[in-house]
Amino acid sequence: MTGEGPPIGLTIVGAGSWGTALAVVLAPRFPRIRLWVYEKDLAARMRATRVNDLYLPEFLLPANVTVETEFAVALEGAAIVLSVMPSHLVRAIYRQMLPYLDPSMFFVSATKGLENGTLLRASEVIRECVLSSFEPRVAVISGPTFAREVARGDPTALVVASTDQTLAVCVQSSFSGPTFRLYTSPDPAGVEIGGAVKNVVAIGAGVCHGLGLGSNTQAALITRGLAEMTRLAQAVGGRAQTLAGLAGLGDLVLTCTGDLSRNRAVGLELARGRKLEEIVASMKMVAEGVKTTNATVDLARRHAVEMPISVQMFEMLNFGLPPREAVRRLMERTLKGE
Repeated sequence: MTGEGPPIGLTIVGAGSWGTALAVVLAPRFPRIRLWVYEKDLAARMRATRVNDLYLPEFLLPANVTVETEFAVALEGAAIVLSVMPSHLVRAIYRQMLPYLDPSMFFVSATKGLENGTLLRASEVIRECVLSSFEPRVAVISGPTFAREVARGDPTALVVASTDQTLAVCVQSSFSGPTFRLYTSPDPAGVEIGGAVKNVVAIGAGVCHGLGLGSNTQAALITRGLAEMTRLAQAVGGRAQTLAGLAGLGDLVLTCTGDLSRNRAVGLELARGRKLEEIVASMKMVAEGVKTTNATVDLARRHAVEMPISVQMFEMLNFGLPPREAVRRLMERTLKGE
């Protein structure tokens, strides 16, 4: 496979809002896309109506997108496997897919989060799962992307990162189109840490908004949140400059300020006094920041990285720390230089 044109087949694993939006925006770039759907009843409706009524109801699936529920069919002949499942499901799903994978495939992760317990990034989980059969070629994509806007055709820019430059360029040329622009990066660690930790900070942004705090507070939170993300990324081998780009600052600003942000919505509801369990139970889609907060704090402790915003979010989510108290603690920390 070269970077000169689209490969023969793309399989997208996961049909939430983001997976479905990717099927819509990438359809013109591929002769055939197979979209693997976990829920069999949803798959049946999608085949009948060509609409994902649960996660992205406003958009028709293009004619060259087929809806599949069996990995044997979904993965047959795939040149690129694009995985878009929640972070806590990556390991289990790749284990199920393993018998149908082969070394000719390229693997692209669009998952934003860290695995609790192992504290691995999604690309590391993929590599660990597939390594028992062969050495996989893995890339990650991330950036400021609300699914609905991508599917609508709003101009969108994101990053494809891999230590394999040939793979990154191939994915870039295969995925990029009139409304969907990819930049390459050699830093998957920085890109994935940015994509994971920005969700934690976004919960804090929702809290601030829910408490009626203004633009000063939001700007401070975003800036200091970026500092935390950058410290952690560097600690695990990422580059500071990556966090200043689309997968860091760009995604952070979007998720902290956009009304479509699920993680911001969680913080907003917490500030209004709702219980976390009630908030999560009422959401159709996963707010990655809820689970990722625990892994972020654990990873920061492992590398002795100071992440005060993440710690306060951890206390709030796990121990019921009142939102106003979390803000007070952040403001009354020991004074220091920037």
